[in-house]
Amino acid sequence: MRVTKRHLSSLSGSLKPRVSETQPTPYSWINNATPSSSTGRLAGKSIAIKDNISYQAASTSCSSSILQDYNPPYTASCVQALVAEGAHIAGQTKMDEFGMGSQTTHLPSNYTPVHIPASPRPDEPPRSAGGSSGGSAAAVAEGSCWAALGTDTGGSVRLPASYCGIVGLKPSYGMISRRGVVAYADSLDCVGVLGRDIQTVEEVFNVIPRPDQGDMTCVSSSSRSAAAQILDNHLPEKGIEGLRIGLPREIAQRTSSALLEYLKSQGASIEEVSLPSIRRALPAYYVLASAEASSNLARFGGGWYGSKNDQASGKRSESGLERRKRIRTEGFGKEVKKRLLAGTWALSADEFDNTYLKALQLRHLLREEYQALFRIPHPLLNVERRRQKQKQAGEGLDVILHPTAIRTAPPLNTREDRKTKGKGMEEYDQDLLTVPASLAGLPSMSVPAETGSDGWPLGVSLTSQWGMEGLIFRLGRVMEDWSRNQ
Repeated sequence: MRVTKRHLSSLSGSLKPRVSETQPTPYSWINNATPSSSTGRLAGKSIAIKDNISYQAASTSCSSSILQDYNPPYTASCVQALVAEGAHIAGQTKMDEFGMGSQTTHLPSNYTPVHIPASPRPDEPPRSAGGSSGGSAAAVAEGSCWAALGTDTGGSVRLPASYCGIVGLKPSYGMISRRGVVAYADSLDCVGVLGRDIQTVEEVFNVIPRPDQGDMTCVSSSSRSAAAQILDNHLPEKGIEGLRIGLPREIAQRTSSALLEYLKSQGASIEEVSLPSIRRALPAYYVLASAEASSNLARFGGGWYGSKNDQASGKRSESGLERRKRIRTEGFGKEVKKRLLAGTWALSADEFDNTYLKALQLRHLLREEYQALFRIPHPLLNVERRRQKQKQAGEGLDVILHPTAIRTAPPLNTREDRKTKGKGMEEYDQDLLTVPASLAGLPSMSVPAETGSDGWPLGVSLTSQWGMEGLIFRLGRVMEDWSRNQ
């Protein structure tokens, strides 16, 4: 990612760009300044942040040419919480432009790519770190930071975690404030956490969830208290004894049978379940995400936002509409343009009822199916409905388990390869494993559990009821212990 000389000079040398034509790196810059505080739960811990999370000390470009000179006037609430607990912001990480992609390959032409920093064999060609939070995952995997923040709209934290062999958490929707996060799809976006192990992810997660009046989607203190009380009632007294795990039959299960047997030996029960609407999640996701993106990204067009060089390069006779069209045409990448056009079409008068409203209905059906499977009541239900749900708790699931990815990390494609027919279809097929939890607003975490036949890591996703992050942390630790002993 390019960092302008003008902006670097204004930061008194505290930020150093890390750009290489021969050694691709996950960073846009590394901050070598000392932590703002020597005390706190994260004192001395180095944490990287994705380049769509505002940080007042540096530009926030979302890996897009159209925002290459944008300097946010404030720091995102989640980053403020980290700094307040003594964390050191290591730097900002590369991403698919505006979060649209799953391999961190949708980048401006002058950006170096991101790949997994380690491989099973020294002669292996580079492989994709996943996306859109691939930079954050690669930074954690190479050990240049202790943990990293990413954002997850439809799997953008979990997929890179699976590819890179680390832990990636997408929390419950509304649990972490999105104030200061550049929006892609408001009803889906979540700030996520990546770390080398579950303890690291849990330590960071325990710091950043808090109510925030600056984000209307951030849940209140009372809702958090209700979730905490329900979690206490449903956490097993010992390990995962009595935990009920479901395997969706609509998803091809490649999860290790040895892992499943181990979970049973620890007291968990495992059964196959059905989520009929899961196959319709993908079209619903792309309609809703693209529609919301077309609205959110409409603000970028040479007024308040946009490259100053692009704004100055137009002709004096150029009208405001012509300038806006030119800046958006030159500033947005191909993938972003494609999704904006799709979203604008879905919101058009002719297609709104037949496309957008149907997508909302499909999301509602999927949410209802998830709720019918869980025996844990939703914390945001009223008290009476929670009591009714608890009376029916004799049957139902606690956690849903399935593979995070359809395969191990693919080879890092060249720009020429990505232009060939069909190269982008696998990105969309992969989303089927990750978007359902996002549409339902449920917490989901990818845990490294095994390796593929090629020796590269594979992750397993754990999804539970809203607000039950503690439950999936508990199960994740058991899986982590099993994988370390293999």
